[in-house]
Amino acid sequence: MKVYISIDMEGIAGVATLDQVVRGGTGYARAQELMTHEANAAIAGAFEGGATSVLVNDSHGTMDNLLHDRLDPRARLVFGSPKAQCMAEGLTEDCDVALFVGYHAPAGAPGVLAHTFSAHFGEVRINGARVSEAEVNAIYAASLGVPVGLVTGDDVIGAIASDVFSGATIVTVKRAHGFSATDTVAPSVARELVREGAARAVADAASLRRPVTELPLTLEVDMPSPVAAELGACIPGCHRTADRTITAELDNAADLLGLITVLYELAQGSENARQVLTNRR
Repeated sequence: MKVYISIDMEGIAGVATLDQVVRGGTGYARAQELMTHEANAAIAGAFEGGATSVLVNDSHGTMDNLLHDRLDPRARLVFGSPKAQCMAEGLTEDCDVALFVGYHAPAGAPGVLAHTFSAHFGEVRINGARVSEAEVNAIYAASLGVPVGLVTGDDVIGAIASDVFSGATIVTVKRAHGFSATDTVAPSVARELVREGAARAVADAASLRRPVTELPLTLEVDMPSPVAAELGACIPGCHRTADRTITAELDNAADLLGLITVLYELAQGSENARQVLTNRR
């Protein structure tokens, strides 16, 4: 039983503010510890549920947040960025189930630290519908025949996941009280909930429906500025369909994640350049 875990930070219990999720913030080191503990809880649960191997992908920000020397040594770790498949890097067709830990609501939804891949994206849509990171990563998993067995995070992403992922175990470790405010269970309680959820998801993996990706996929990304959209339109296959919107039609899920990764870096770079110019004035 091969288990894949993609772990983010915004949906971790005890995390709610920007200074916790951005490297250099005063709360970042504490958030690293909380994230590592929940990763270990998911790993432990996966092995309790019957996993024979576990691969963890550090999926937050710079993607090198987990404290490696404190991570359960039974698991292997993928980390660093950029990665071609971003939050789903390392997921392969021989995986039996994917677990999404510490996930959050999409941009435009009222969840804790809600965004979709980049804080600079206004919104991400696929085939006209707003999507979360969980849904995008699940599309890639589905293209490999891998079901999503677990989603953990706040109540907003939990509600979305309950609607989208049939049969998946949903673990809610906190409730959104605003973009950067939450009502959270204690970290120790969250770890137990995540461990139990991972064990149940892995034990029930064989009963999950094998998903199918419907193609083609029309991706729309609202970029942070008209300049960023102009640059995005230079990417082959991409078109500027509104002042800040880039649209592309894709015939496979790998290209979907690859394009989002490139647009992420482009948006980040354009915003960094804007900040430099603003500071010079």
